[in-house]
Amino acid sequence: MFKTILIYGSIAGLIVGSLLFGTGVTILHTVSPTIGMAIGYTGMLVAFSTIFIAIKRRRDVVQGGVIRFLPALGMGLGITLIAGIFYVVAWEAVLAVRGMDFGSGYAEAVVADMRASGASAAEIARASAEMAEFAENYANPFYRIPVTFSEIAPVGAAISLLTALLLANRNFLPAR
Repeated sequence: MFKTILIYGSIAGLIVGSLLFGTGVTILHTVSPTIGMAIGYTGMLVAFSTIFIAIKRRRDVVQGGVIRFLPALGMGLGITLIAGIFYVVAWEAVLAVRGMDFGSGYAEAVVADMRASGASAAEIARASAEMAEFAENYANPFYRIPVTFSEIAPVGAAISLLTALLLANRNFLPAR
């Protein structure tokens, strides 16, 4: 099972990592954050389709059409972990190649959005202080890496849970 997790996790990681790196070094600042998030999360869903493929293959080919919930879930979470590592490495590469200070840029954008929306001076001052702290923390890789991993992990966990629930039922897409 470990070999399967490594293979499918690497495939998922290459998909999501190459998409993140490609968009991060080319169009990161030319699209709106909403479009950027849509591209990113769509890429995650495509990459995590490997979880379904891996668990179904294990159930149907290796285990004769039966897989229990917990092993299926563990397999999905393992694939998520490997893909998440690729995702973090890709983001760190984007930051290095672009030489950008994402934390400061994000903090400035949040405060600018508040000003544009007509927030009060007190709200803007509070947000400015919070965002300055965020930017300072984000410069530290021991803070930034878990934050980056937390972007992809919930998506992979949700797909792992759903896949394990579905494929633990031997009548769901049975082996032919």
